[in-house]
Amino acid sequence: MIDDSTEELKRRLEDLRTEHRDLDDVILRLSADIAVNQLQIGRLKKRKLSLKDQIARLENSLVPDIIA
Repeated sequence: MIDDSTEELKRRLEDLRTEHRDLDDVILRLSADIAVNQLQIGRLKKRKLSLKDQIARLENSLVPDIIA
């Protein structure tokens, strides 16, 4: 049986993935606008990269260690 902490991690992981996808959409829309603030896009890209790192850490914590 899966414990509550694992379920919480899975919910958090899904939230992070959703936010990551949403940021990707925002960045694409802003990049299409010629009068866009490049600093703002840079900050969004940094946030997206941070989310990607958090996603990777959570995914690694959910995968059990396999002894080879």
